[in-house]
Parts: sequence; structure tokens; C-alpha cells
Amino acid sequence: MNIKSNIKMEYKDSQYAEIVYKSLEVDNEGFVQSVLDGNVINFEIESDKLGSFLATADDLIASEILAEEIMKKTNEKDISK
Repeated sequence: MNIKSNIKMEYKDSQYAEIVYKSLEVDNEGFVQSVLDGNVINFEIESDKLGSFLATADDLIASEILAEEIMKKTNEKDISK
């Protein structure tokens, strides 16, 4: 069985998207294909095993949430200066 998924994440601007893209790119190498297009990142996941597919998708989403939290905290600190 071959399982494929495309996940599209849209951000408020291209700079924000680029920071998230670069943050996730290292961890995704060999598991997720990603393309940055302006303020959108398109991810493609493909696997022969359902368990591996679900683990990869879960890792991608968890990593993206972490990147969002870091960006939010960084912006809060910049604003408070």
C-alpha cells in the first residue's frame, strides 16, 4: 500500500513562512518533501506503511506547533523591549 498526503500551511506573510520552512526543513529531510511558495508551505508525505505515515505526519505537525510557539514568544519579547 502506498499512502500519500499533501498538507498546506498558510502564514501571515512570506518572511514568517520562510522562518518556519527553514526551521522544519532539517527535521523533514528524507521524510517530507516541502516547497515554500510565498506565504505558503506545501508538504508532501509518502509512505508504504500506515504507522510510518502517521508518525511522520504527527512529527510534522508537532514541529510546526513548536515553531509557531517559538515565533510567538520571540515576537512578544521584541515588542516588550
